[in-house]
Amino acid sequence: MMSDWRSILKAQRQLGAERLSVEDATTLYEEADLGALRQAALERRRQVVPGGHVTYLIDRNVNYTNVCTINCQFCSFYRPPGHSETYTQTYEEISQRFAELEAVDGVRVLMQGGVNPELSFEWYEDLIRYLRKQHPSIALDCFSPIEIEGIADVCGLSTLQVLSRLKEAGMHGLPGGGAEMLVDDVRLDISPKKGSAENWLRVMQEAQSIGLTTSATNVIGFGESELHRVKHMARIRDMQDEAHDKDWCGFTSFIAWPVQLENNAFGRRNRGRNRMELGVGPTEYLRHIAISRLFFDNIDHIQASWPTMGLDVAQMALFGGADDAGSTMMEENVVSASGTEKTCALEVELQEAIMRAGFRPIRRDSDYNLLDTAIIVTEASELAAPPPIQPIS
Repeated sequence: MMSDWRSILKAQRQLGAERLSVEDATTLYEEADLGALRQAALERRRQVVPGGHVTYLIDRNVNYTNVCTINCQFCSFYRPPGHSETYTQTYEEISQRFAELEAVDGVRVLMQGGVNPELSFEWYEDLIRYLRKQHPSIALDCFSPIEIEGIADVCGLSTLQVLSRLKEAGMHGLPGGGAEMLVDDVRLDISPKKGSAENWLRVMQEAQSIGLTTSATNVIGFGESELHRVKHMARIRDMQDEAHDKDWCGFTSFIAWPVQLENNAFGRRNRGRNRMELGVGPTEYLRHIAISRLFFDNIDHIQASWPTMGLDVAQMALFGGADDAGSTMMEENVVSASGTEKTCALEVELQEAIMRAGFRPIRRDSDYNLLDTAIIVTEASELAAPPPIQPIS
């Protein structure tokens, strides 16, 4: 087994390089020079996603309810049943948000809420049918695996039955929310009511088995080790291998972001700890993006998280492994509740960030199909790309 980060990185830069092991990935994470690591990730990104473009999505979030019984310590959005600030939107209110997205040529809604024990399965099923009829051009990527488990528990159905019936009603995909850390040493400390990592993986596998679009996510900064982070990625990579073996589409992408600590129980609980142990700064985030690009030889798309890191850091991520700039979002309530100030972007902002990083912006849909794109940035020729990262000597 290689132990020197230079040797590991040199091998990874060769065409047909062997799969990066958990041990070697951890060595790179802990020891590699950041510039050299990002250069290798950029080269890999160009091999996997050639063409000099970066994609983005015109979409919005719809948080249909804030009622939840899971009580994640890092979530500032949810309210327990009976709280004075709970809400559940009507079908008409949700439809109005879809109409606002249609007005700006949006193509996908990411609809998530919480585990609300007061809603029947028919409420969800009828909602999907209603939205499919009213807004046939919008892809419905709805409900996290944890919500699917909650619906199944309340309604006395299996998770596969819930997924199958929602797909029949018109649901297009299952968002990757709720993964956080798929390492139970960490997961069961921060979200004990979510259950083990196996629950999330099982529901995602069921979704893939019936053709729902899925993505894989990762939240970092809970005080976990670099090895924990790589083990999380290994669970995702192993599941992707299995999906491909069965000719399923598997995960479209990998999306990581840091936990927000400002306004939640996890942040308050750990307020006395050394802040270097919690959260993630720009340098560490960029390292995580680069490692994920090298580690995932079976997932093509790595997304930069501008809502949590800012457009400037996301732009740097595009020059160090990421090939997707995420989405305009148009509305966001979960991350913003934890203290992040900017969670919505104009299309022109994403285009400008992409072009300043030296790439061509292209719209996509939820399945990463490329769409016709009008360049809004008027002074595109004057946008300067960042200086190149120095290669390994």
